Amino acid sequence: MKRAIVIATMVATAALAGAAAYYGPPLLAGQHFMSALDEHEAKYRANGGAWPQLQDTCALCHGAGGQPANTQYASLAGQPAAYLEAQLRAFAEGRRHSPQMGALAASLTPQQIRFLADYFSRQAPHVSEATVSDPSLEQRGKAKVAASGCVACHGENLSGSPLAPRVAGQGQAYLVEQLTAFKQGRRQDPAQAMNALAGTLSAEDIEAVAHYLANLAPTAAPGSR
Repeated sequence: MKRAIVIATMVATAALAGAAAYYGPPLLAGQHFMSALDEHEAKYRANGGAWPQLQDTCALCHGAGGQPANTQYASLAGQPAAYLEAQLRAFAEGRRHSPQMGALAASLTPQQIRFLADYFSRQAPHVSEATVSDPSLEQRGKAKVAASGCVACHGENLSGSPLAPRVAGQGQAYLVEQLTAFKQGRRQDPAQAMNALAGTLSAEDIEAVAHYLANLAPTAAPGSR
């Protein structure tokens, strides 16, 4: 009888050990996944409130946290809050034109505009794309940026100010499009400074400036919250 009990115990122990060996790794992986999910949820709520968050509607174009994967769209992360708020109001009031942004901004309340500006200003900015290095093009762009006095409006390290956006680390395609739009008058700077400056740039200059800025590591702007 005792021998039967011992044998049964050994069989049960072996079975449990086998089950643990078979099911243990998936269970452990599941626990790690749930822990990571809980951590993400806590950070998500702390950063912008309960789901769904207003800024989630911006992620399709501007990426999670305002850092786009498609560099034809502006990076909003780390932009000065005052600048972001001003641009959303300009879109909403038709002073800045975009079929998508105009309709979206017009649907926002003043409180929502301030919330979005504050949220994106608090996100850490990164370089939007790793472009193929072209030292000659970069040097030309750097010289043109210095000669044009861009830091006067765009701030130290070209990371933005209440008057102007962060251009350091923006996508090259986006920068080319915006500078070309200013040059051609399709986008209007209320002070006309950008239109005047872009008007002096050749297409080659624009490519060089965009290449230089796209590879410039951004920092949080002084006006970010």
